[in-house]
Amino acid sequence: MVNFFPSIYDLAMQPLEKSKFQKIRKGILSKATGRVLEIGAGTGVNFPLYKHAEHVDAIEPNEGMIEQSQPRKAAAAVPIQIHRQSAENLDFPDNTFDTVVATLVFCTIPNPEKALREILRVSKPNAKILFFEHVKIDQPALAFAQEILNPVWKRVCDGCHLNRDTLKTIHDCGLQVIKVTSHYKGLFLEIESENKIN
Repeated sequence: MVNFFPSIYDLAMQPLEKSKFQKIRKGILSKATGRVLEIGAGTGVNFPLYKHAEHVDAIEPNEGMIEQSQPRKAAAAVPIQIHRQSAENLDFPDNTFDTVVATLVFCTIPNPEKALREILRVSKPNAKILFFEHVKIDQPALAFAQEILNPVWKRVCDGCHLNRDTLKTIHDCGLQVIKVTSHYKGLFLEIESENKIN
């Protein structure tokens, strides 16, 4: 599955990317400035959209995804360095990054709480931490459907969880949430937050 999933990811996501996600990504990445950490860069779909960053360190644990991302890295307008590492164990010093970006990745991270603690550690005081994630929906019937589908979905989609309450996890880990924008009736959230802990 690790080798199969990267090869179909872009194709599977293309309808959503063309209809709305591309615009959402552009809005988020327009706020990414200074030295930027991207969590779970995947196939590099964000790489061409960085305009104001000085440098992007992109982490990705899946070698297949890294290979798929190389053309987008080469076409990027800003310098991008890809590191094969996990979000739970970031190989960067404390207080390194001005901005952290995570788009459609916290559904797959095995230990999201540990990943958020690492993000807080490596980001500077008052750093912007920007998310675009799909989450467990508030509507009870749809939330129940997410729970039922989740075991199969995880196997098919490389560990993706349909039912994570990522906004609650972000609050619980101590990030200061500045703004939340809902899409598709709460299934997808843009979350702007800051590191107020360091």
